[in-house]
Amino acid sequence: MTWIPLLLSDPSPSLRLLVLKELLHRQEDDSEVQELKELQENDLIAQSLLKSQLHNGSWDKDIVGSTAPGGNIQATSQALVRLGYLQFPSNNPSIKNAVEFLFSKQKSDGSWPLPKARRNNEFKGYDMQPLQTAIPLEGIASCGYSTDKRAEKAYDWLLECKLDDGAWPVGITSGVYGKIGGYRRIAHSRLGCRSTTIGVLNCFSYHPKRKNSIEIQRAMDLVLGCETKEKYNLGFVISRLIGLEPSRGWITYYPKLDPAHLLNLCWKIGVNTSDLRLAELINFVKSLQGEYGLWECTLHPEASRWLTFDILRSLSKIKAEGKWISFEPRTPFQGYPKKEKRF
Repeated sequence: MTWIPLLLSDPSPSLRLLVLKELLHRQEDDSEVQELKELQENDLIAQSLLKSQLHNGSWDKDIVGSTAPGGNIQATSQALVRLGYLQFPSNNPSIKNAVEFLFSKQKSDGSWPLPKARRNNEFKGYDMQPLQTAIPLEGIASCGYSTDKRAEKAYDWLLECKLDDGAWPVGITSGVYGKIGGYRRIAHSRLGCRSTTIGVLNCFSYHPKRKNSIEIQRAMDLVLGCETKEKYNLGFVISRLIGLEPSRGWITYYPKLDPAHLLNLCWKIGVNTSDLRLAELINFVKSLQGEYGLWECTLHPEASRWLTFDILRSLSKIKAEGKWISFEPRTPFQGYPKKEKRF
């Protein structure tokens, strides 16, 4: 395992801590683990984020470096997802204040306010978008608050937005479902949006019980049907998590299908290697591993050690057997299928 010294020599105490706990299975009372936990708040990845938190517990979208249509709500969620990935404790004051800020903006039906696009000096846009709740809920759930009663209400709201085929739409305007761009299409779903569905799956993947529900497994089954394997996208999500890739967009927050992120969702939701699509995805990812045990992140080479940790953890968590059952037939899928000529 040549990756061990390479990962443990990384300057980030957070990465070294994750490697010790998740890959080398060190216990909480381990002296090295305790030492790294004390150093974690001084990690450059988290330090600037913690210092830029506003007095009300939120983060400003300009401070966290995002062009977020959701404003402080979206920026705060993005900050929490990063801290949650680094495994900051849920009782950390910065996390508690941020979570309470998000809950303070929650509506009575369990959702969060919907950003409105400004056109011709008037606010126009969708009447409903699942991402209006999925984005803040992901930040809350990633930091250990998925079973809070207020979060449970948000999960119920998201389930009510689900399409009959199991995916989630981009949104609804005046009773009409939004158009889906080819890069966001889902196999076997006419109105399902891949970017939105992955955003919702992220939320549910943190819930101890809901992540294994029939509804979530059905949605994961549809996403796996896309069978997109692009080397260039490998590490897109982890690059954004550690601040190398800009955080931008709303509907297009997940424009790329990152194979590493897909593996992460698979082990959390319970997909096993009896599903040939996952088995082939694993073989594809393994074929990209370098001679020294690392995976190179083409987008941001400096994220390669983080990407390597993320992939190794996913591979160690994915099981060969389980309760997973796929109902989707394997069919050729293209986001932009060629139109047949009339003549």
